[in-house]
Amino acid sequence: MDIYASDDEKGEEIKQWWRDNGRSVIVSIVLSAVVIFAGRYWFNYQATMATKASLAYQQLVTLLTEDKKTEADEYMQQLLNDYSNSPYTVFAAFDMAAKSVEHSDIESSKTKLQWIIEHAELSGHKALAQLRLSQLLLAESKFDQAFDLVSQKAPGSFASLFSELQGDIFAAQGKDADARTAYQTAMMSVGQDQARQQILALKLNDMAISQ
Repeated sequence: MDIYASDDEKGEEIKQWWRDNGRSVIVSIVLSAVVIFAGRYWFNYQATMATKASLAYQQLVTLLTEDKKTEADEYMQQLLNDYSNSPYTVFAAFDMAAKSVEHSDIESSKTKLQWIIEHAELSGHKALAQLRLSQLLLAESKFDQAFDLVSQKAPGSFASLFSELQGDIFAAQGKDADARTAYQTAMMSVGQDQARQQILALKLNDMAISQ
């Protein structure tokens, strides 16, 4: 049996429910619409920023290919200023660091690599920048600074390279026993890379000969 005595009572009950709950329903609808709009705006914004960063990076690569480092610097600054969270900025920093070495601008290269270490999101990018910066410092005989960069825990795929560079740093200081230990550690984590195994074996042999 219908619990309402008449259609009027049904209507009055609905009106009363709306008076009690209407405001919260409207607020919920408005908030949902805002969340949906904000989400779409954010994704569109991110896509636009990624596209702009990609275009700036492509321009930078083209200029570096043409050996126009000064002009490429302008795009590097644009990427650093406007798209510092983009992976394209990390790629650009690596490219600019390499080109700076070609131009014997070691300080500029070191600055770019340090920026990657401090800002890159991927551990592999950080580790690669640490290796390259450590090599530059080793070339300047800044042994302690070079060693600090590769004495930290490395991602698995970089462990052997970190140990090898530790060995190079020890060897440059005449610390042959420490160098051998580092090279042996590198050998144990090198995996099946035959070329790397041969390089490490040669370095170990050099340490034996120098005794």
